[in-house]
Amino acid sequence: MRARLADEVGTLRSEAPERVALVYPSPYRTGMSSLGFQTIYREINGSPGRAAERAFLPDDPDAWAASRAPLFTYESEQPVADFPVIALSVAYEIEIGGLIRCLDLAGLPPLAEERGERHPIVLAGGPLTFSNPLPLGPFVDAVILGEAEDTVHRVLDRIFEAPGKAAALETLAREVPECWVPSHSGEQLGPLGRSERLPAFGQIRTPHTELRDMFLIEGERGCSRGCAYCVMRRSTEGGMRIVPAERILELIPGDARRVGLVGAAISDHPKITEIVQALADQGREVGLSSLRPDRLNDRFAAALRSAGYRTLTTASDGASQRLRDQMDRKAKTKHLLNASRLVREHGFDRLKLYMIVGLPDERDEDIEELIAFATELSRIAPLSLGIAPFVSKKRTPLDGLPFAGIREVERRLNHLRRGLKGRVDLRATSARWAWVEWVLAQGGMAEGRAVLTAMRAGGRFRDWKQAFGALPPRAAGGGLPIVS
Repeated sequence: MRARLADEVGTLRSEAPERVALVYPSPYRTGMSSLGFQTIYREINGSPGRAAERAFLPDDPDAWAASRAPLFTYESEQPVADFPVIALSVAYEIEIGGLIRCLDLAGLPPLAEERGERHPIVLAGGPLTFSNPLPLGPFVDAVILGEAEDTVHRVLDRIFEAPGKAAALETLAREVPECWVPSHSGEQLGPLGRSERLPAFGQIRTPHTELRDMFLIEGERGCSRGCAYCVMRRSTEGGMRIVPAERILELIPGDARRVGLVGAAISDHPKITEIVQALADQGREVGLSSLRPDRLNDRFAAALRSAGYRTLTTASDGASQRLRDQMDRKAKTKHLLNASRLVREHGFDRLKLYMIVGLPDERDEDIEELIAFATELSRIAPLSLGIAPFVSKKRTPLDGLPFAGIREVERRLNHLRRGLKGRVDLRATSARWAWVEWVLAQGGMAEGRAVLTAMRAGGRFRDWKQAFGALPPRAAGGGLPIVS
């Protein structure tokens, strides 16, 4: 931890009477690649009289637990449990297991109902709150919903002004609608928070992360598209909010050699080609969080190549054009063929496409179409496919749809592997863990409690399966036939 701190650029250290332990329930290399986590770190430290210090799920939680050392912060090496407030940023459903481990390592009862006035207030926020935070309910005292740059200050004001923990939670439940307090509201959620203080940008650069030494900055927020499966679609985010190109460029430190442009629809920025080219002309490498195939053209591809891109990565999602149309996905066959041509003509190493299997109404002929089309693309340029099983999410038009089934997803993946063997590099995420994600994505507080049961049993897939299977039947996953 000390070696990592020594290699950081931009670390904030301050003494203040109001202290927050900002905890990421995955290891450092993942947490420090989160723009939201870094933004809240700077927001809290920039508030007069407050300081935030970081802690992460250890790289080897079992070894840490065996050492009997408490989970402590990077900045001051103080135990997390000694802070009056612990704020966790949760990105996706299965990270709830990491949240439980962090609380265990901190020496705190994971269940909120087992913590009293003497224990810290445990907050949660992060990307998971845009879809379904209900499974967090058993473990946290409050959840900041949606964009947190403004809400976090209002929440901390009320916490630190209150005479005690119970009074603080009562005030939050009454006065901050974007803050969900499970002990007061049950499973009734409030509105998502929204901030106009764009752009978010990284505070710390470090070589010890997934995005090594990269300065992260938001180029836009939200999305104007309507992809039916996506949490960040226009109906949730209220459309796309653009950060002017001049503002993006002026915020990038002069010594940042690598820049990550972040946004759910960053390639839809009207000046994206000019931004990338300007950074390339300054000798910087550039990464983008997403590329839409219908936005790719020769000028954009040339700018990306000059900015150090080696793999052109985009998403097709549906296995066939029929499915893409049903999902309101704008990617067409012609756009993907053009992307493959751009790879060949601009000297990229390969084209990588992200795909979804198990979509509603998917048939074997859709998989056959993908095999034929991927084979055609691979004749133009080297091709990789990244496959993820479909998981229906709250706050989307596909909310409530069932999981295709572990065996069925695996059958379709094997169909793809056989059809593309030797021609296309294919990598797929686990159908089993996608099912776990679906149960939590569609679940409530009961499914959250089941995570604790699974973690106590060892955290293996069979432990999760048994814990969810013991729940009363409901749409989210009690009852095991959906696993098959």
